[in-house]
Amino acid sequence: MKETLYMNEQMAILNFSASYARTPAELLNSPTFKNLVESFIDDLETTDPELYAWAVNGKSTRQAKVEITKLFRELTILECDEVESYYLNDKTLLLDFIEELYNFWKRHQRFSVTNIGSGNALQESSYVTADSNFNRLIRDIYRNLEQKVQGRKNKVYRQLQAGTNAAAAVRINKSKLSARYDRLKEIPMFDSVMLRTPLLLTTRSNKRTGMFVERADNPVDTFSGNADEWFCFPAKIGSMLAFIYFHRDFMCSGISLANLFEIATADECAKKPDLICLFGNQDGKNETTFYHDTEEDIWVGSVSYGQQIEYFGYIKKMSLTLHNLAMMQKGWLPIHGAFVNITLKDGKRKGIMLMGDSGAGKSESIEALRALGNEVISDIEVVFDDMGTIHIEDGIPYGQGTEIGAFIRLDDLDKGTPYRDMDRSVFLNPDSANARVITPAAPYDVVATNHRIDLFAYANNYGEAIGLRRIDDKEEVKNICIQGQRMALGTTQEVGLSKTYFANPFGPMQKQDVCAPLIDKVFDCLYANNVFVGEIFTHLGFSKEDRTGLNEAAQQLLDFIQNA
Repeated sequence: MKETLYMNEQMAILNFSASYARTPAELLNSPTFKNLVESFIDDLETTDPELYAWAVNGKSTRQAKVEITKLFRELTILECDEVESYYLNDKTLLLDFIEELYNFWKRHQRFSVTNIGSGNALQESSYVTADSNFNRLIRDIYRNLEQKVQGRKNKVYRQLQAGTNAAAAVRINKSKLSARYDRLKEIPMFDSVMLRTPLLLTTRSNKRTGMFVERADNPVDTFSGNADEWFCFPAKIGSMLAFIYFHRDFMCSGISLANLFEIATADECAKKPDLICLFGNQDGKNETTFYHDTEEDIWVGSVSYGQQIEYFGYIKKMSLTLHNLAMMQKGWLPIHGAFVNITLKDGKRKGIMLMGDSGAGKSESIEALRALGNEVISDIEVVFDDMGTIHIEDGIPYGQGTEIGAFIRLDDLDKGTPYRDMDRSVFLNPDSANARVITPAAPYDVVATNHRIDLFAYANNYGEAIGLRRIDDKEEVKNICIQGQRMALGTTQEVGLSKTYFANPFGPMQKQDVCAPLIDKVFDCLYANNVFVGEIFTHLGFSKEDRTGLNEAAQQLLDFIQNA
């Protein structure tokens, strides 16, 4: 990114490597600040015509910008009665202008980017320290201007995040990609991320629609992105290395990945990736597609540029789809579900895996179990909260995870749950339907380690039965899982009772011929190892408010852990 400031209607990205202000004078005289003021004045023309007319005063926006920024620079040193300016003739309107400029900036979702290579504007400074200092600088300038114009000190001070919401350090990575992928090699890659949590982000879309489908050509061959407009998030998804490239207009999704996936190190990124995702691909289409480069054994996904893909579920699920396809090729079975290790205060420990599609009640069952077992449970170790795998080693089935975080509907959680870890969480559209939170769930070394499975149950949110049911008939339980029924709650385009192959539209449904023999093999192994296999009835398809059925299921789950 060459510009010092990139802005659209929703978002602003500051390039600290191109320009970084350390003092009020430097910032107020910078192209970054002048561009901000010009954008704000243009916005006033439609949002506040009266203030706009006062600001331009018969001049062009450019001329007004020059005069206003000059006044602001003078007021950092002088008092109002020592400065001559048209804008000081009506201090009430000047105060309104300052306040609304500040609000205009804060209404944007704001990010800073620093290239940690040689020759950047920060030189040896830490990007976290630099971003924090910028935050304080913005706040101090605002307060100083406000107090100078109003002629008195404030009585209440609020320590808002006046600078950015998050920051990223980026680098140019030298990976082992072939010449076919040359157009990706100069795209800056995230090295580390700083999130100002709790981070509240708003996107223009909050629901995922459509399906991920296979394509016959490699989307990289027609990719037109460049290093000025694209970034890469290098993710460790389970044992897979994924390069998730995204257009800067989707920085909200890209930077939120830091709460979901482990960031790969520079040494790890020097290897060939297993997965590549092009998110916000400007191909002029409306597609979510994937391709297997069999020559280099890389699964490549493409999500076309569009407003609807601002919903975080698109970047998350495309990445997981690529992971699942690669895992099935490896002989591992993807599980759409949740897996936790429950340790009781008496020392008993059980691995609990629940399977089901979105809204089936997987996470809710674990939360209900946590609440009911508060006095007897000493620890709940999360292995995965959405997607994982089962594989077989030496005749034993093991579970592994994919994500270090959880992407959860706020409505599906107990009222107090979202606030327990809010100081580390990213909230998406918290005031809207299908509001979500991305919260840390497990360390990567837990996620990517083998875990024994003691109970495997399908999360049934549509059946009227109560509690937990063990199923001795292997074919019956396989059929239940393969049908993948659930009462859809509107988190995707589906509503009502629906079916999805193996409750997993992220790989298994697309490659049923590959998945089917893995299902047979894994269920044979589960039964051979005397794992509890069955159903748990969550009742969430009937009512999200009535938790009676869910609590009974959680109680029987706790009984199993205590007595099995």
